[in-house]
Amino acid sequence: MIKTHRYASGLRLVMEKIPSFRSVSIGVWIGAGSKHETPDNNGISHFIEHMLFKGTTTRSARDIAEAFDSIGGHLNAFTSKECTCYYAKVLDQHVEYAFDVLSDMFFNATFSEEELEKEKNVVIEELHMYEDTPDDVVHDLIAEATYKNHSLGYNILGRKEVLQKLTPEDLRRYMDQYYTPENTVIAVAGNIDENQMIRLTETYFDRFKNQHKPKKQPLPRVTSEHLLKVKDTEQAHLCIGLEGLPLGDSKLYALILLNNILGGSMSSRLFQQIREEKGLAYSVFSYHSCFQETGSLHIYAGTSVHQVEQVYELCTSILHDLAQNGVTEKELRNGKEQLKGHLMLSLESTNSRMSRIARNELLLNRHLTLDQIVAGIDAITLDDVHQLASRLFKQKHSFALVSPLEHIPDSIHPEQLLV
Repeated sequence: MIKTHRYASGLRLVMEKIPSFRSVSIGVWIGAGSKHETPDNNGISHFIEHMLFKGTTTRSARDIAEAFDSIGGHLNAFTSKECTCYYAKVLDQHVEYAFDVLSDMFFNATFSEEELEKEKNVVIEELHMYEDTPDDVVHDLIAEATYKNHSLGYNILGRKEVLQKLTPEDLRRYMDQYYTPENTVIAVAGNIDENQMIRLTETYFDRFKNQHKPKKQPLPRVTSEHLLKVKDTEQAHLCIGLEGLPLGDSKLYALILLNNILGGSMSSRLFQQIREEKGLAYSVFSYHSCFQETGSLHIYAGTSVHQVEQVYELCTSILHDLAQNGVTEKELRNGKEQLKGHLMLSLESTNSRMSRIARNELLLNRHLTLDQIVAGIDAITLDDVHQLASRLFKQKHSFALVSPLEHIPDSIHPEQLLV
């Protein structure tokens, strides 16, 4: 059972007790990601994530690195479009130690000039590594094309020229704005004592000094921009972008199912027709990204330069068929079982369970039971999926291409409707 506790400061704790496990996953989640940035500080959320590992008033960077190795645990972090998470996984007997280290990093990071300059170089090398991976670059390019002039289209890693100018004061100012009790969730899953978690959270995390309300972001609008990045690659990497659904939408389960049928599995239409039947791509798939106010559905394929138009036409043909005719009874039945299977398998990891309850608390502010989720999946009808495909696929689309070609083929243009 999922339980929540709200402190007077606004800090929230969400817990899921799993007595059959011996591990505990703890996450510190903040509603701050690249969506909350500006052109002048793009990359700061991710850079702060790095800097919290670089030393506190009582621990050096090496001390932090060794802290969890010494107890057989694991410590890591990540930054996304809408949030940043610092998390640890430990044996249940080491829970308080994990709280102590995480809170020390969170509240007592020193942001020394020496470490700041070293870490700038580390992140810039991360950017260079990313630039050498065109199938990563194209996903950021399609986000930019889909959310033109909105921060949801920003690269999470940021830009080199911005990172080089960041100062400790910039980091503290940003944290003062977004690392606030109202904007923070502590999530715990595993073999826990719930009363102990309430006490530990109060002791180690309910001590914020800042009470700022995070700035509201402008509402995003899905656009139909077409973008090209010329790069000396063996393959062309293409993405098609369509409007999706936001978190909490009543049709979200139907869209997840539709995405699986479109390109989310080996039996999907994209995989079967483009890879298995035509042999035009090794990697081809679709995915849905959902955010608080919007969502987007993307199709990706990597193919030879001379096959870009053919792959694009096959993708649009598959979308057209789904919009016109919907899915089959067999696809619906298999899709439901696939969703339920993925859900059940995810419950075998304390990390995934911790992440699920944290995202629901931070971004949705509500939780569904397993029975409610399964009932929602079982309730999806052929008509639900057909109506959704007809609505979402009958629109202009964004397009991104990373390729040695110096132009996007003439047959692909932003004003055309996919269906």
